[in-house]
Amino acid sequence: MIYDAAIIGAGPAGISAALNLKIHEKSLIWLGSKSLSGKIARAERISNYPGFPNATGEELQQAFLHHIEVMGLSLTDEMVNSILPMGGHYAIMAGSDFYEAKTVLFATGTVNTAVLKGESELVGRGVSYCATCDGALYRGKTIAIVITSPRFEHEANYLSDLADQVLLFAPYKDCGVDMSKVTVMGPMPAAIEGTKRVEAVRCIDGSVYPVDGVFCLRESVALSTLLPGLQTEEGHIAVNRAMETNLPGVYAAGDCTGRPYQYTKAVGEGNVAAHSMLEYLANLEKQGK
Repeated sequence: MIYDAAIIGAGPAGISAALNLKIHEKSLIWLGSKSLSGKIARAERISNYPGFPNATGEELQQAFLHHIEVMGLSLTDEMVNSILPMGGHYAIMAGSDFYEAKTVLFATGTVNTAVLKGESELVGRGVSYCATCDGALYRGKTIAIVITSPRFEHEANYLSDLADQVLLFAPYKDCGVDMSKVTVMGPMPAAIEGTKRVEAVRCIDGSVYPVDGVFCLRESVALSTLLPGLQTEEGHIAVNRAMETNLPGVYAAGDCTGRPYQYTKAVGEGNVAAHSMLEYLANLEKQGK
């Protein structure tokens, strides 16, 4: 099935766009956390959201969740690993699943993913963001795993079952990955080295460890590697007033497009993006696509 739209992100921009596309009866795959953006729930007080004077973040989040439920919308709780143009539509890899959509909306919020030196250059040549997609390629080999959240520990355990040796880089306390093949590393990685393929990981202390592959299991994938050719400006996705990016059928809304980082701004941009997507889909329909 090719969806009319794919929305990536469950913050206010994604919610606004999803509601508008649902109202216009468009098919969509919505990828994001079922509990929505964690930033909303953590907000102490919100004073500039119309209709919700001095609301807490938790109150606003519950209102969003109720609205989503009433509209019959559902979220697919998977992290997007890559998006590829398919000549008229886009393929979205999320975990081990594959989706296709005529339009794509980035509503990812601010992405603070620190890419390792050499990482972007070696994606698909030993660098992977998906354990279930590529894990079998490294059966019996030596791999490095960079994991930034307990959310991905099950993927690290899966990889540890397959590989012969695992170097684990986990910059947080009480990591639950504990297997005989796993060596928990002290110094954090600074770079991924290799020419045609991954050859080694170099740490911040200068030490170098030969590996066959590196799995980066993070909360988000850097925009520079998520969709080839997507234009960015100072770390944000470049858009025009219609929330169009430089790629046909690809849009962005909310914090990922730049300041101000405000819920109200994100909701408005999500609305504009949805209507731009509707216009794009209408033009495709006229062309018989």
